[in-house]
Amino acid sequence: MDIDDLSSGACPVGRGLARVGDTWSMLILRNAGLGQTRFDQFQKTLGIAPNILTRRLGALVAAGLLERRRYSDHPPRDDYVLTEAGRDYLPVLHALGGWARKHFGGGAMTRPIEAGSGRDIVPVVVDARSGVPLADLAIAMAP
Repeated sequence: MDIDDLSSGACPVGRGLARVGDTWSMLILRNAGLGQTRFDQFQKTLGIAPNILTRRLGALVAAGLLERRRYSDHPPRDDYVLTEAGRDYLPVLHALGGWARKHFGGGAMTRPIEAGSGRDIVPVVVDARSGVPLADLAIAMAP
C-alpha cells in the first residue's frame, strides 16, 4: 500500500499517519503548540537541516495542519501557525509523550505542565461518550 492509498483509505489511523507520520513533522507540530512560529526558531530548537525543514513545513501547510502567514515583505518572511486541525492534533502528541514516558522513560525527560499553574498533567485518551480510558476498552473497527 502506498501513501496515497493511506491518505484516502478507510482507516483513520492511516489517514492521520499519511499527514504527520514522520518524526520531524510531529516535532514541528509540538514546537508550534509551544508557541514557536518562525523558521529560525524551529531550525534552532530542533537542529533540523534547512532543506528538510522547508519540505516538512510545506507538507504540513499542504495537509492543513499549519497555515503560512507573511509577517515581513522586505525581506519576505513567513510565520507558521497551527490551524484548527493542527491544534486538535496536540492532544495526540501529548498522549504519545505520556506513552513514551511510561514505557521508555529512562533518564531525564520533560513533562507536560499546565502553563498557568505549573501543575503536572497526565495525558490520557478517553471515550468522549463514557469517559472511560481507551486503554480500558476492548476496541474493534466498524465500516
